Amino acid sequence: MKDLSFDTKAIREGYRTTQEQEHSEAIFLTSSFVFDSAEQAANRFSKEEPGNIYARFTNPTVDAFEKRLAALEGAEACVATASGMSAIFAAIMALVKSGDHIVASRNMFGTSIVLLNTIVAKFKIEISYVDLSNLSQWQSAIQDNTKLFLLETPSNPLGEVVDITALSKITKSNNILLAVDNAILSPALQNPITLGADIVIHSATKYIDGQGRCLAGAVASNSQIIEQVHSFTRATGPSLSAFNAWIVLKGLETLSIRMKAHCKNALKLANWLDKQDQVKKVHYLGLESHPNHALAKTQQSDFGGIVSFEINGGREQAFKVINGVKILSITANLGDTKSTITHPASTTHGRLTNEERQDANITEGLIRISVGLEDVNDVIDDISKALLV
Repeated sequence: MKDLSFDTKAIREGYRTTQEQEHSEAIFLTSSFVFDSAEQAANRFSKEEPGNIYARFTNPTVDAFEKRLAALEGAEACVATASGMSAIFAAIMALVKSGDHIVASRNMFGTSIVLLNTIVAKFKIEISYVDLSNLSQWQSAIQDNTKLFLLETPSNPLGEVVDITALSKITKSNNILLAVDNAILSPALQNPITLGADIVIHSATKYIDGQGRCLAGAVASNSQIIEQVHSFTRATGPSLSAFNAWIVLKGLETLSIRMKAHCKNALKLANWLDKQDQVKKVHYLGLESHPNHALAKTQQSDFGGIVSFEINGGREQAFKVINGVKILSITANLGDTKSTITHPASTTHGRLTNEERQDANITEGLIRISVGLEDVNDVIDDISKALLV
């Protein structure tokens, strides 16, 4: 389906109707699959014959999601995992070994940094951190043993951006893999592989599901890289369940239309927040005042649904605002149809050290809103009343 548009692929790609001729994709809730003979079983385990074996690493529903997401990202193949964090870990462990070096953005999601510092580092893998947008820092951080650049763009929660194409020129000239976490925008708004990235990582829990129903993750890349990642997930077992695969598969069908609505609502909210006396600063790529606005326009089709703002009064006042909302949900998840609000310094980035939070510009007065699909005027009214608390 290479010649079809994004929206058509999001609905039609990746699934083959079974002999039951179902119109909606089937859920294959089974732990294992039977063989016609001992010879067929042997051939499937040896990969001489394609087919299902065991749901830890083969399942038709999971396969349909993988094929569809790969098509939307412009990748050759994809591996689905049980969560976004397991996708990041699988990519790292499949492609990097003891003695290697990773350069990572210090502006990543807090748990990604915790993963690198507390788990990945145990395997004697060296990690260096740089400012996401600073290409010269990426270049200067390269060592003879550097194997991977790891980042998310835009970053969560401040929306910093790096020039993916320019960064890919650095990685390709140094034989380094470039992995981009694309969860904040989804393939509906950004395709890192077409911009030069080697690997795209997703927390499909976020916008791909879009309704806060389940956990899921994915790694998309060329076939050779995905074979390595698949070998890791097959042996270690961070498998995506068939039911969750079906949920995120169906989520892809409405991804494009949902992202347009998220972006529209987020821009209106950001513009309103920018005019409030209690607000020191608004972080939203759609605002021309954002330092990465112009760059974002060159590699994204829109600016996403995450709006963050810094409030006067630090943590105490931030908590009052969060506790004062009546419509927004106080939760650290994002990408939901329901608008959510959280205090990053004490939640998503709470396990970082004070120095790490400072380096990532996560202040005590920072509030993050994942703008949902409610009437945005109701969301604005809710926050307006909370600001008066």
